Amino acid sequence: MTTPPPAPYSYVSPIPVRRAHLGDALASEWTKIRSVRSTMWTVGIMVLLMLGIGLAVGAVAAAAGPEMSEESALGLGFFGMLPASICVMTLGVLSISSEYGTGMIRTTLTACPSRSRVLTAKAIVFFVLVFSLVTAMAAVVAAAQVAMVDAAQPTGAQWLRATVGVGLFLALLGLLAMAVGAIMRHSAGAITVMIGVLLLPLVAALFMFSQALRSVQETLFMYAIPSQMIALYSESAPFNDQGPAGWEPVLIVAGLTAAVLGSAFALLNSRDV
Repeated sequence: MTTPPPAPYSYVSPIPVRRAHLGDALASEWTKIRSVRSTMWTVGIMVLLMLGIGLAVGAVAAAAGPEMSEESALGLGFFGMLPASICVMTLGVLSISSEYGTGMIRTTLTACPSRSRVLTAKAIVFFVLVFSLVTAMAAVVAAAQVAMVDAAQPTGAQWLRATVGVGLFLALLGLLAMAVGAIMRHSAGAITVMIGVLLLPLVAALFMFSQALRSVQETLFMYAIPSQMIALYSESAPFNDQGPAGWEPVLIVAGLTAAVLGSAFALLNSRDV
């Protein structure tokens, strides 16, 4: 049996053809996240909040005199960390939900049909960006506060949690917001849910006056996200020696993020765009 001759007008591309991999998806997501204005605005506001509030609180504490002489000044970083977390969560949601809002997600999934690869690339790029920026800013603010305030010198473990720990906590919180955005596919709704997750448990606990709800109130106070941020700076549990402290808040938010992100992967692969 003879082989048929090639088509008379066949074309061979001079560009080498190869199978796409995760590195291509990472390059694509990095181009997206650094080229949109929402990233510049949210990151810029986050930096201003951490710097502005951190330096202002440090100045107020320094003017208060020797009241903090027995404690480390690193705990003052909480005041800038809390509002910065709102910027991080907003960026996490927008990094995926904005593509659903504009329809760009169809182009993304056409160029990269592997949905798991797309979400993995988004998560890696977002985590590295936020972790690097937050850790750097937390280190600058912490150094400024320690220099300004007459207080006890922090240990190496305290420095590590106040810089790397803060960066990990906020980056994981942003990944949680990204997972919620992937599940809901709606920017305003996902941002509202994340702000509720951040503030609602603490607000609800403030209005639990009944003695029968005392245990629920204490649990909400201990495990609300703002309380976890405070505990991150503490050597021991800050609420009557109960609840998480040290690195435990990072482990808690990591477990929660892993569970919700796993759900986002499952739903992304099982439903239409």
